[in-house]
Amino acid sequence: MKTEKYFVAGHNGMVGSAIVRALLAQGVPSEQIVRRSRTELDLCNQKAVQDFFANERPTQVYMAAAKVGGIHANNTYPADFIYDNLMVQANVIHAAHTHGVQKLLFLGSSCIYPRLAAQPMTEDALMSGLLEPTNEPYGVAKIAGIKLCESYNRQYGRDYRSVMPTNLYGPGDNYHPENSHVIPALIRRFHEAKVRGAPEVAIWGTGTPRREFLYVDDMAAASVFVMQLPLATYQAHTKPMQSHINVGSGSDVTIAEVAHAVSQAVGYTGAVTFDTTKPDGAPRKWMDSSKLNALGWSAKTDLPQGLSIAFQDFLKRVL
Repeated sequence: MKTEKYFVAGHNGMVGSAIVRALLAQGVPSEQIVRRSRTELDLCNQKAVQDFFANERPTQVYMAAAKVGGIHANNTYPADFIYDNLMVQANVIHAAHTHGVQKLLFLGSSCIYPRLAAQPMTEDALMSGLLEPTNEPYGVAKIAGIKLCESYNRQYGRDYRSVMPTNLYGPGDNYHPENSHVIPALIRRFHEAKVRGAPEVAIWGTGTPRREFLYVDDMAAASVFVMQLPLATYQAHTKPMQSHINVGSGSDVTIAEVAHAVSQAVGYTGAVTFDTTKPDGAPRKWMDSSKLNALGWSAKTDLPQGLSIAFQDFLKRVL
């Protein structure tokens, strides 16, 4: 029996580092997990990626490397988001194939689904309508990643699967004041407001859009779970040659509700207001995770517990 060798692309990111933790928790020896930082391996460089696969010969790949960000970042850097993600995905997935990697897991995003998709969003909603304009370039890139996996499966008989997580948060998140996602951005803003003694914090938009949030270690557990499913079992719960499956927490909340939950986790006692001149994004994004639930996986960490852990991570890593 061959020894598995796992390449976790993007291991320094929030999702990649959680996948490393999940693999270690399952008893995978650290030396069997291949990790490369961005300075060690530029995934946008096709030759560098090909050389890496030729030298390391991983047997499984977790494709967690991506350029990610919130509404502001997606609006400000659309070319970066589509180019970087397309290049990284194409390079890694093609190199995996050319060097004989049979099993690969691609991590996508709920941004692949149409802005006005029926809620909760099922896997069948893919490419059934227009994407949310604020993150369309990112969504297009992620759809291309799914189709890359499906195409290598169809043409070459590979076992390349894709998981579509809802909005993620937790240890290792990006707390940049402008380019981060909603929960880390709120954690930073409420903490800074608490330190300054600010009487109020204004949140972008109306507060009425609904979002689903998933703790990142739950997402990592789901990723390893999906990767380890027998192919016949996985295919029995997806459409023929369809590579993607949703991963969500099972419930959603309004932006106003999550803002108040974050303020409570941080200990901010001022007022929470809403700047209605700023964009809301999609009115609702709630994933239908029934296929994954039927396979035996469900989220374990509720929002208050996850926010408490995330805030402690912020205090340790950012301050």
